[in-house]
Amino acid sequence: MTGKFNCITLCCIQKPNVVEDMATNGHTIDDAINGLKKLLSEKHDLQVVAAEKIKQLTAELEATKSDGFNPVQRIREGFDRFKKEKYETNPTLYGELAKGQSPKFLVFACSDSRVCPSHILDFQPGEAFVVRNIANMVPPYDTIKHSGAGAAIEYAVLHLKVENIVVIGHSCCGGIKGLMSIPDDGTTASDFIEQWVKIGLPAKSKVKADCSDLEYSDLCTQCEKEAVNVSLGNLLTYPFVREALVNKKLSLKGAHYDFVKGTFDLWNLDFGISPSLLS
Repeated sequence: MTGKFNCITLCCIQKPNVVEDMATNGHTIDDAINGLKKLLSEKHDLQVVAAEKIKQLTAELEATKSDGFNPVQRIREGFDRFKKEKYETNPTLYGELAKGQSPKFLVFACSDSRVCPSHILDFQPGEAFVVRNIANMVPPYDTIKHSGAGAAIEYAVLHLKVENIVVIGHSCCGGIKGLMSIPDDGTTASDFIEQWVKIGLPAKSKVKADCSDLEYSDLCTQCEKEAVNVSLGNLLTYPFVREALVNKKLSLKGAHYDFVKGTFDLWNLDFGISPSLLS
């Protein structure tokens, strides 16, 4: 997808690390903080920009002192590793990606930080067009209520010509636990989460009817998988998805990643689609 965006560009020019520089001269973080505060108090005639910069540095040092985690440093170091170890070592790949993308997969996955599909399935840049949301839900066709998901599906199927759509559920899914915890009267306690996961209500109903003898945790596991099937069914409400399936240009697959056991299940569903269903 192309367009004009305002973005923050990270480069590999190494900025001096204030904390490390102080340490090499025998100073501590406290020394650095106190020195900056003293400079601010003494130099009343400092330019506003300079004063703000010093305040920013002071805040960063305070953050480093308080919890040992510096988000800016983590991002900078992460990009530096990526550029040195991947970008610069594979100029052919990134040269091709600069011209465009032709992914084979559209992947729906959960926003959960433990289940990044590119990490789990070793997707390389350009291989998968990825949509992530709470509980990896695919909503039914709705040009107003779920236009964000619809736009992603439409772009992937009609413009990128993906050949596979994979919906990946996962173990210990908080979104599915939230779905299973919604009272029977439908009352909600959140602004967005419960309304979103209600997309999977048919899965909840099926699991409770078919597996009523299971413990709650096992019910949730079954619902994680059944919710994937509901999402696969919802994909059929998109006319361009149905058409691509009938013309054998697209396949739908369900999956479940269990990061507790280290397993990955993959399955197909036979919807028995025929051209007559396109009308």
